[in-house]
Amino acid sequence: MIHYLREKRWFFFTLIIQAAMLLGPIPHGVSPEGWRVLIMTVGATILFITEPIPLPAVALLIILGQVFLLGLDSSLVAKSLMKDSVLFIMGSLMLAVALVKQKLDKRLALLIIRVTGSNTYSIAFGISIFSGILASFIGEHTVAAMMLPVAMSLLQLATEDENQRRALAVLFLFSISYACAMAGIGTPSGGARNAIMIDYLRDFFYATDDPATYEYNVSYLKWMIYAYPVFLIQLPLMHLILRHAFKTELKDLGPAVAKLKEQVGSEGALAGRHYLAILLFLVTLVGWVGFSSYVGMGTIAILGATLFLVTGLVRWQDLNSGVNWGVVLLYAAAISLGVQMRDTGAAAWVAGLFMDALAPVGLDRGIGLLAALMVLTTFITNTMSNGAAVAVLGPIALSIAVGSETNPLAVGMVTAMSSAFAYFTVIGTPASTIVYSSGYLRSSDFLRVGWRMALMSFAVLLLASKLYWPLVGL
Repeated sequence: MIHYLREKRWFFFTLIIQAAMLLGPIPHGVSPEGWRVLIMTVGATILFITEPIPLPAVALLIILGQVFLLGLDSSLVAKSLMKDSVLFIMGSLMLAVALVKQKLDKRLALLIIRVTGSNTYSIAFGISIFSGILASFIGEHTVAAMMLPVAMSLLQLATEDENQRRALAVLFLFSISYACAMAGIGTPSGGARNAIMIDYLRDFFYATDDPATYEYNVSYLKWMIYAYPVFLIQLPLMHLILRHAFKTELKDLGPAVAKLKEQVGSEGALAGRHYLAILLFLVTLVGWVGFSSYVGMGTIAILGATLFLVTGLVRWQDLNSGVNWGVVLLYAAAISLGVQMRDTGAAAWVAGLFMDALAPVGLDRGIGLLAALMVLTTFITNTMSNGAAVAVLGPIALSIAVGSETNPLAVGMVTAMSSAFAYFTVIGTPASTIVYSSGYLRSSDFLRVGWRMALMSFAVLLLASKLYWPLVGL
C-alpha cells in the first residue's frame, strides 16, 4: 500500500488540487463551465508532466470529465474526438510502421556516404539533411527509428575505442534527433502538433460563408511555404553548433565505409517490394500536397496506410502491434478538451490574464507577443510531448491573438513551430528519446548543447516572422 501511494502520489496530489479549485470560489470573468474546463486542463497538464498513471488513462479521464463535470452528452463528446487531425495522426503512425518494416537502414547509410564522402563531419551533416528532409514529411519518430540503425552501423564499423566511439556517437545521434525535431515544423505531416494547430485554426476562425476567414484555412502547400524555409535555414546552423560543441578525433571514416559497402553488397540489389514501398510513399506525399485541402490530410494518410496493406507490404498484425494506439487516444482527448476551452470561454479568460501580465513590459502585441509565446511554448514542450503542448496552448494562443489584434495565423504558426524547440530534455521529443535509448548519450549532453540550439531557433523564427512571412502574405 505504501509503495502504491508513493508511486501514485502525483495522481492524488492532482485530485486534491482539482478538488480545492472546484470547491473554492470561481474567479471573476470566467463562467462556471469555463472554470471546470480549466480545472480539467490543470489536472491533465500535471499528469502529462509527472506521468503517475499511463497517458492513455489521462485521455480517458478527460473524456469522463466532459461527461460528468461539464454535463455534455456522451455522443457529442465522442463526435469531438474524431477530427481530421486524429485520423491523420493514426494514419501517419501506421505509415511509419509500414516504412520501418522495409529495413532500408544500411542502404540509406550507403546512399548518404555516396553523397557526402568519408569525412566524418560531412557524414554527420549528410545524416542531418537526410533525417530532416524525411522527418519533415513522415514524422520525427519514424525517421529517428529508421536512422538510428544507420548511425549505429557506422559507429560499430568505425572504431573499437569506446571513448572515440562515444564522441562520434554524440555527434551522429544529435544530428539525427535535432534535425528530426526541427524538421517536423516543415509540413503538416511532419508532426501531430501541426495538424492539431490547423484544426484549431479551422475551428476558431474558418467559416465557409465568410470570405474574410478563408486565409485561416491552411492547406498543406500553404504551411510549407510559411514553414519549410525556416527549417532549411536552421539545418546548417544546427550542424555548426554540433560541430563546435562535440569534436571528434576521427576525421575520416574510410575503413568503416569500405566495410559497409561490403555488407550491403552481400545483401544483393533492391527488391521489387522496396521500389513499391517508395512509390506508395511518394503517392501519399503527392496526395497530401495536392488533394488534402479537398478530402483532408487524415483521409490521405489512411489511404496511404491502406495501400501498404492491400499490396501486402505490411500486415495488419504488424500495424496493430507497432502503432501506439494510446497516443491516438491521447491526442483525440486533448484536442477535444481544447475545443471545450474555446466554447466555454476558458481559453479567452486565460488569454486575458496572459496579456495583462505582458502589457507592462510591452509584450502584449506584435513581435513581442510572438517572442513571449515562443518562450512559453518552449518551456511547456520540454516537459511534455510537443503535440500535447500545442493541444493545451493552442486555444489560449489563438484567443490571445484575437484579443491583441495580432494575426492569428502567425500566432498559430509560432506556437506550433516553437513546440519543436524541445532541445533540453530526453523526453522533449520522440526523436530524442529514441536516440537516447542507444546508451551513448547522457542527460547532461542535452543541456550542454540545448541552450545554444534554442537561441538559434528563437532568432531564426523571430526573423522569419518579421522579415519573411510578410513577403509571402502572412
